[in-house]
Amino acid sequence: MSAELVDRALALATADHTTVIAGTHSSADLRFAGNTLTTDGATRGRSVTVISVVGRSVGVASTTALTDDRDLAELVAGAEAEAREAPPAEDFGEPVEAVVDADFDDGPEWSGVEVFTGFARTLGDAFDDCRRDGVQLYGFARHEVDTTWLGSSSGMRRRHVQPTGSVEWNAKNGAPGGSVWSAQSTRDFRDVDVPHTVAHLRTRLGWSARQLELGPGRYETLLPPTSVADLMIYLYWTAAGRDAADGRTVFSRAGGGTRVGEALGPAGLSLRSDPAEPGLEVAPFLTVGGSSSMASVFDNGLPLARTSWIDDGTLSALVQTRRSAAETGSAATGFVDNLVLDGGSETRLEDMVASTGRGLLLTSMWYIREVDPETLLCTGLTRDGVYLVEGGEIVGAVNNFRYNESPVDLLGRITEVGACERTYSREWGEDFSWTIMPSLRIPDFHYSSVSPAS
Repeated sequence: MSAELVDRALALATADHTTVIAGTHSSADLRFAGNTLTTDGATRGRSVTVISVVGRSVGVASTTALTDDRDLAELVAGAEAEAREAPPAEDFGEPVEAVVDADFDDGPEWSGVEVFTGFARTLGDAFDDCRRDGVQLYGFARHEVDTTWLGSSSGMRRRHVQPTGSVEWNAKNGAPGGSVWSAQSTRDFRDVDVPHTVAHLRTRLGWSARQLELGPGRYETLLPPTSVADLMIYLYWTAAGRDAADGRTVFSRAGGGTRVGEALGPAGLSLRSDPAEPGLEVAPFLTVGGSSSMASVFDNGLPLARTSWIDDGTLSALVQTRRSAAETGSAATGFVDNLVLDGGSETRLEDMVASTGRGLLLTSMWYIREVDPETLLCTGLTRDGVYLVEGGEIVGAVNNFRYNESPVDLLGRITEVGACERTYSREWGEDFSWTIMPSLRIPDFHYSSVSPAS
């Protein structure tokens, strides 16, 4: 249905060049609280964006309320009117070379509450076990399927189906400090191991039985994959080549240019994105509804490939549109919706704990906010689990902190990298679900003050 809609919109177009992005969105969700399933629901929607180019100017019109051909004609006319009144676009570019997907004419795919059938069954068993032991489970599971069609007047015809799911858990036992969090991403919930997750949550509740007070300061800290994802996603979101070349970010070189070619982390460390990364598969082409320093509407349909942002510890690329790439003499490296940090280690987090003399295990971050873009200094809070490690063992939970750290600066202070695993960011996971991260040892993580958060 939406492939036909793209073709109809293009048939109405009179601009020099037109791109149409049509999409269907479906979602299903399941909530649980106090060891009981509480609500479930499902939604469906549709959106259309028309991007019109007249001369070197561009106009964009979007809607989620298209009902008939008259609405479509008004949408196309609106984008063209905007383009005729707009000044020349700074990021103007010729159309991307056309690619035609064999499945372009296929219809949408949908999510539904049936995706939770097996998950809900095993969740019910976990409720029974936890109820007997005074543990309460709370959480939210979501599943979405987005089907996107992208077509242009120059012959581009692309289609992509993206399933995305996640489940977030919170376990409580009623004791002071007795609250822990965990989450994971999934494509279809068949890989969600409920017994394993609940056992891990209950182990961490056991660690919380002893409550300890620590003051602010710098402590050796173990960051598990989820906390590393919180930091690395934000680093990636700020890695625009144009902004760096303009001297506005942590990736700007003093005196001009960018820090590409500069060592940021230890040898062997890599940060990459790849639309074909096993388990993290995402769209292999760019779909952009509006221009920014990270993406250009003129790059719609640009093929995306494996890109190394950091290679062997050295910054090797920044996110570049075709225009910013031409201006800086770089390759066009479009934004990919996944991220992998890898240090080549097989060391488990448990082994890192066992080799720690004294330090903290920081299992959950939240409310991360940027303080200084030139250093990428961020502040945030800990929540639901900061644990003291002494003599290779976790001896109790400590109070929460506010911390101040730069993800880029942290890379240069890593003293140990653990094994990689697929993970889910507490702070950014809903917007950026697909990450593989290792655990990291930071010798002097900065906790600036004690937080009353619980």
